[in-house]
Amino acid sequence: MEFKKSPDGGWGWVIVLVSFFTQFLCYGSPLAVGVLYIEWLDIFGEGKGKTAWVGSLASGVGLLARLGCGLLYTATVTITCQYFDSHRGLALGLISTGSSVGLFIYAALQRLLIEFYGLDGCLLIVGALALNILACGSLMRPLQSSDCPLPEKTALESVPDQYSIYSEKEKDLEENTNIPGRSYGAEETCKSALASGGQKQESLLHKNPTTGAHTKEAETYKKKVAEQTYFCKQLAKRKWQLYKNYCGETVALFKNKVFSALFIAIFLFDIGGFPPSLLMEDVARSSNVKEEELIMPLISIIGIMTAVGKLLLGILADFKWINTLYLYVATLISMGLALCAIPFAKSYVTLAILSGILGFLTGNWSIFPYVTTKTVGIEKLAHAYGILMFFAGLGNSLGPPIVGWFYDWTQTYDTAFYFSGFCVLLGGCVLLLAALPSWDTCNKLLPKPAPTTFLYKVTSNV
Repeated sequence: MEFKKSPDGGWGWVIVLVSFFTQFLCYGSPLAVGVLYIEWLDIFGEGKGKTAWVGSLASGVGLLARLGCGLLYTATVTITCQYFDSHRGLALGLISTGSSVGLFIYAALQRLLIEFYGLDGCLLIVGALALNILACGSLMRPLQSSDCPLPEKTALESVPDQYSIYSEKEKDLEENTNIPGRSYGAEETCKSALASGGQKQESLLHKNPTTGAHTKEAETYKKKVAEQTYFCKQLAKRKWQLYKNYCGETVALFKNKVFSALFIAIFLFDIGGFPPSLLMEDVARSSNVKEEELIMPLISIIGIMTAVGKLLLGILADFKWINTLYLYVATLISMGLALCAIPFAKSYVTLAILSGILGFLTGNWSIFPYVTTKTVGIEKLAHAYGILMFFAGLGNSLGPPIVGWFYDWTQTYDTAFYFSGFCVLLGGCVLLLAALPSWDTCNKLLPKPAPTTFLYKVTSNV
């Protein structure tokens, strides 16, 4: 399916605006869950690893909200990529800053709400604010495909033609066949209901065999039964065919070595890269940083620098001379090194600097959809991005508890952040190896050398 040419403006800027506020309202509180994490530690009195499950799985609101956030993120990214081509990097950078600005604002807002209304009141107010996403979603108009107009509702009689995957000749043959006497592959509910209706009608025919009106009515009824059965059968076959097509497309995606490496990289990135936003406040407390020294919450620094990173990296992605895939790999390797440096930070200043660096590099989320589009194409973006976001969410859920368990085991965050840095570095190296052009050239056969031509000169006998 091919979409119309991207307008690169017009209603696309409205899409950018509402997508910005969607990510602001959707991800602001979950990303600022580090503020709530301190409260949960004090309230429940459990270990850091066990408590981190609350932040990673529930993201401060609930597991159902986690599912909703994933659906909203994929929707905003996909529709923005459809509306923009030449300015796609800038547009993705703008909408992705919504979550970072939300992190910056919600970090301070949730602290105030906890002081005034307590933890329960804070969560209720945050949930009420999230309802404004409905207004944002109402303005999103998908870009219509060029060869497929929007479908109109059809009558029941025309539905079998719509779902048919066989020829008209086969359809006529099935309609003229005695339906109650055959076994079809449709859903059991459709088959049982139609079979019982056919038996009732045959009993009426036996009572009045000579009545012409009843015979005509029976033929009409049997024709309707045939149509209904055919519809159920074709619907079941079509759904099965769609499922097979989906599985086939998924296998085809993973045959792309860059996509497979991207899948590994995003999974490892979220295992190692997400814990700082959840645990940085507790890292400062564990490093004996005094409350008076906390000029600005570390999580707020991460948030504002993530917004800067998303915007700048998104702008860089639009330059033709920059390889976006290599740019993404560079952010992964740099972030891995920054995570390994956290154990050496023992003051607020050094923690604030590292928080700013980590925040800026986390801005690579703005170019990740760009990289995915270049890898699989705009037609397969929604499918591929949905798979990648599923495993990114899985890594998001596993990362903080693993880091917390390392702390419970060693009573220090040093080993935990070495592990986080190693995961991100490994993902970056795997993606770099898959993206290197030398791997493609090594697999190609070298051209055969041209045959050597020998020139012979015949000597004269004279």
